[in-house]
Amino acid sequence: MDRETASSIGEDTQPEVKISVDRVFKIFGDRSDTAMRMVREGRGKEEIHAETGCTLGVNDASFDIHAGEIFVIMGLSGSGKSTLLRLINRLIEPTSGAIRVDGQDITKMSKRELIELRRRDMSMVFQSFALLPNLTVLENAAFGLEVAGVPAAERQAKALAALEGVGLGAYAASRPDQLSGGMKQRVGLARALASEPTVLLMDEAFSALDPLIRTEMQDELLRLQSEHSRTIIFVSHDLDEAMRIGDRIAIMQHGNVVQVGTPDEIVMNPANDYVRSFFRNVDVSNVFKAGDIARETQVTLIERKGVAVAAALERMRRHDREVAIVVGRDKRYHGMVSAESLAQAARAGEADPYHKAFLTEVEPIEAAEPLSNVMGRVAESRWPVPVVDERQRYVGSISKSALLMTLDRTTT
Repeated sequence: MDRETASSIGEDTQPEVKISVDRVFKIFGDRSDTAMRMVREGRGKEEIHAETGCTLGVNDASFDIHAGEIFVIMGLSGSGKSTLLRLINRLIEPTSGAIRVDGQDITKMSKRELIELRRRDMSMVFQSFALLPNLTVLENAAFGLEVAGVPAAERQAKALAALEGVGLGAYAASRPDQLSGGMKQRVGLARALASEPTVLLMDEAFSALDPLIRTEMQDELLRLQSEHSRTIIFVSHDLDEAMRIGDRIAIMQHGNVVQVGTPDEIVMNPANDYVRSFFRNVDVSNVFKAGDIARETQVTLIERKGVAVAAALERMRRHDREVAIVVGRDKRYHGMVSAESLAQAARAGEADPYHKAFLTEVEPIEAAEPLSNVMGRVAESRWPVPVVDERQRYVGSISKSALLMTLDRTTT
């Protein structure tokens, strides 16, 4: 689910919650009960460690993860991001709190139920490729299914399909030592995908790769997501990576989740100086899409039979707007008119005044277009530039002032 789809105009349904983290704590150490009492008393992480020897790994984390989104958890080393990821599939046991997957609290599951959940719904990709050198690429991709007891023919078919999905079908008979680093990580990804999980957990999965290969793997992940939407939780310490692939980002500091939001929400409204420091030097023109900064501040006119030009002009006058956006009842973009062009068409006695009044020099921008590609058009346009989604529905408009405000607020 990309940001444009998630924020489609006219769709009032709330996104489905796939995973809910509810007041989760993780304390490492033998005196966790004492440490937990101190946490509830409001004592700090350093004080707790000094008195009990315990480490507060995750402190009262609460947030929801939507079905089909890429949810990135990021923070500095030691912030608790990898611990939080492992709590979500109970590779690490939480000290307190609830973690619900499809409404079922996994902290209350038996060991057998948890194993079944992992086999059925969850797969994990680690930073280390962890390929077995004595097995072929196909056998490595099928290894998890073999451990789960899937029959040989079925697991080979699923593993081969997963390898085809990541572009490695031709290498099924190869050995890991014949592959590049990026190819090895693709095998690791195929192994995770072979079980057809609904949730994919990725812990610094691309951080060991060279920058160019890392970008290629990010593109590969986005491609796979567009073809088969999964709920992906991705841990990263790299801001560019988080901004590039994340539908939403959770920022962690000292075990606390200090902010959750879309990249533009966090850039524009950082929760504290720690978050602000992450984004201070971000080139937003290479991160944001046109749809991220489009705003519905222009007057919209619904095109239909018996349209009254006088009423349209009155709406524009009342809202102090020189131009208006004409849309259909399905919110599909038809064109932009100005008060002057609309009045001229009406004086000429046009039966269909909107079409004769459209400003031909104004062309809409796709919401998915990178901001860096549209800055020139916005700067040169006399009017705010309309933005449409993949179905040509009107999303909003970008004005010069909105563009400048976005650029200015991210550099202060």
